[in-house]
Amino acid sequence: MKISLLLTCTADLLYPASARACVNVLEAFGVEVAFPRLQTCCGQPWLNTGRLAGARRLALHFLDVFEEAETIVAISSSCADTVRNHYAELFPDSPVLRDRFEAVARRTYEFCEFLHLVPGVKEMPAHPHPVRTTYHSSCRTLRGIGLRGVAEEYLEQMFGADFVSLPENETCCGFGGSFSVKLPELSGRLLADKLKNVSATGALQVASLDLSCLTHLSTGAERLGLKKIRFFHLAELMAGALT
Repeated sequence: MKISLLLTCTADLLYPASARACVNVLEAFGVEVAFPRLQTCCGQPWLNTGRLAGARRLALHFLDVFEEAETIVAISSSCADTVRNHYAELFPDSPVLRDRFEAVARRTYEFCEFLHLVPGVKEMPAHPHPVRTTYHSSCRTLRGIGLRGVAEEYLEQMFGADFVSLPENETCCGFGGSFSVKLPELSGRLLADKLKNVSATGALQVASLDLSCLTHLSTGAERLGLKKIRFFHLAELMAGALT
């Protein structure tokens, strides 16, 4: 089984360890990973701000780079959601392009979703260093990709009684891309509520499938003095359990 990895800008610039962990986990389950070097941003920031001409250019470039890929796996839920649910609608007057984008969308997965559905990974080993852990499920994971319960099940297998559910888990953390820039006060209140719930669990580490949320949460935690809490992409915790 071979996949083409959609790295995402955030992993490239801020979280290379998450990218390496994704590759290590996929390879541990027999998946061959290719990395198309001509890939760029998926165009989500342009979509979020209504700059559709730029979004179309990046979507077309994505098609050039990934159209021949057997399967595409994205590290971050928001990028997988962009490819799967928004590219085709950018070209309402071109049925041919819409069909091509829809075909690519059917072969595009978020990392955790892919593991669960394609190689069918149902169990993870116990983590050798159990730490009290909770999980933040991003809006794009829940409402874009439609993934519920899978990451939590993996975490429970790895951490057992040290995994604790996050109160109000389906509530936004306040990032939302340009939302946090346009509405900083509301974004800040949502962030404070989310971190209050994290603190209530007693967790020392938080996992997620969306790197943008992890950035928002980790910087907010630092500002609030919650320096003992660490934030990880799920793949990093998986890689630790598989070593």
